[in-house]
Amino acid sequence: MRFRLQEVREAKGISRYQLSKLAGVNESTLQMIENSEDPNPTFKTMCKLADALGVKLDDLRY
Repeated sequence: MRFRLQEVREAKGISRYQLSKLAGVNESTLQMIENSEDPNPTFKTMCKLADALGVKLDDLRY
């Protein structure tokens, strides 16, 4: 599955580093999700990212 994580993150003006700290997720994990190297991130990880970005989980899906 592909995600709009990078698109949403950049639209909000948040760096990958900032999001990693806000969500409590490794920056390398974010990079893998954004580059589609991790096509199946855990539900828990995606919920943390959506919460940190202030969006619904569905907003991160293509």
